[in-house]
Amino acid sequence: MNINFDLNDLIAFRAIVECGSFRKAAEAVHLSQPAYSRRIDKLERALGVRLLERTTRRVKLTAVGREFERKVRAVLDDLDHAVLGIRGAAATRVERVTVACVPSAVHYHVSNALQRFREKHPRVQVAVFDAKANEVRSAVAQGDADFGFTFVSAEDDDVDFLPLIKEPFVLACRRDHPFAKLEKVSWAQVVSTATPFIAVARTSDNRLIVDRALVGVAARPPIAYEVQSGTAALGLVEAGLGVAALPAMAMPGPEHSVLVGVPLVEPSVSRTMGLIRRRNRALSGSAQWLFDLFTRSCLS
Repeated sequence: MNINFDLNDLIAFRAIVECGSFRKAAEAVHLSQPAYSRRIDKLERALGVRLLERTTRRVKLTAVGREFERKVRAVLDDLDHAVLGIRGAAATRVERVTVACVPSAVHYHVSNALQRFREKHPRVQVAVFDAKANEVRSAVAQGDADFGFTFVSAEDDDVDFLPLIKEPFVLACRRDHPFAKLEKVSWAQVVSTATPFIAVARTSDNRLIVDRALVGVAARPPIAYEVQSGTAALGLVEAGLGVAALPAMAMPGPEHSVLVGVPLVEPSVSRTMGLIRRRNRALSGSAQWLFDLFTRSCLS
């Protein structure tokens, strides 16, 4: 069954019930009287019944019209309540921005940016999805995250990458370790001193970067401990179990009382960090503000 009338026709019908005359009803719905009459005629033709009895003095509902008016009133009241409910929910809805990032960037860089963002946008909720580089890329490509902070990995046609900084890997060690007093440490020195070496698992993208950089290098430290994350590696370093090669962003700030990062050389290892966002997708105002904040903080 085709319904050949619309919401405006029902509103027009309710107006004449409330106003009692075509002239007043036409004014109420902002139509000329001829246009208003055509709208009521259209509604009656669509229903195949007479809703109104018209005389030169008055307009009144037919028996069918009275029944139809009760149903129209219920429908329009329900619609009014639904619209008010949606507006109320929108007014109280907490805006949410989701940022995907590699875990090594959370501790220092991301947390600093989020603190500055919170000062400007205290009512915006930020969700941080920390995961491996390929998972960060997938979250952005699939729209589960507004944007991501990660490093160059496999190409993706659905994602744009904005390179921002070239981040070196450093040797994480305790401040009381002999390496902590040096300006830089070579891989050969780590090997020659037989310092226990802590590595992240082969499934880590950071491990892949290190392994590629050390291809052909004879002085490669034997692995004493293998962990699943940079955070776990730092825990073992802090406990005095050895040293680890980690991205500079994974290190706590210079004020940390126990841990320090010393530049690693011969060869130097680095990764290019940047922002990824879904291609041809506009960010919300708050997400764009945070995206720009990450950009400025990396370039400053």
